[in-house]
Amino acid sequence: MNVSPETLGYAFLGGILPALIWLYFLLKEDARCPEPRHMIVIALVAGMLGVPLVLPLEHLAVTTLPQADPSPGLQVIIAWATIEETAKYALAALFVLWRRWVDESVDLVVYMITTALGFAAIENMLFLIQPLAQGHLAAGIATQNLRFVGSTLVHVIASSAIGFSLAFSYKLNRAVRAIAVSIGLILAVSLHAIFNFLIIMRDGSHTLTAFFVVWTGAVVFLALFEILKFFRYRRLPKNTC
Repeated sequence: MNVSPETLGYAFLGGILPALIWLYFLLKEDARCPEPRHMIVIALVAGMLGVPLVLPLEHLAVTTLPQADPSPGLQVIIAWATIEETAKYALAALFVLWRRWVDESVDLVVYMITTALGFAAIENMLFLIQPLAQGHLAAGIATQNLRFVGSTLVHVIASSAIGFSLAFSYKLNRAVRAIAVSIGLILAVSLHAIFNFLIIMRDGSHTLTAFFVVWTGAVVFLALFEILKFFRYRRLPKNTC
């Protein structure tokens, strides 16, 4: 399929704008002690780099694991979730989490989610290219609306599971942190795989259940984020960071 530069541009905008909206709300939650803007950009770009890295691995999973024609098999769905969640964490760890600006537990959550939003932006772009290239603007808008409230949010919630596992073990020794991130990664893969299973394997008949899962995860995320902020701010003088 030949794709014009104009179509690629519109697809990129359609992918990045929803991610930036989610990022805006995230940074509003962390407005009292904001992260350096250059670090947010690094995390966002790191997540974007993940998509071209995972595509060949996901193709390999499709070609080697059992299929449930015409849908991917359960093993493929689990493999996809494992590949994507591992890649997002690995990229965040490689480019962001070791830097000196990551000096509080809540920072780990912010950067994991920002990395996830970068990944989601490019993934959403790829889903938009075909309908836009074929002139199906309405289909493209419908696709993006679904991914804005579904797939993008599941990336956020899944990566936040890893972020919270690191955050709540922040002051503990390295062995405990390794166990915590393993638990967080398993939880992230499970949430991602459950969402994809409900969307793909049930022919859309369980879409409401899938959205219930991610929105329940969003409520839990907000509660945990507020807990982290409470412990951060209670030791600081009022109106300071």
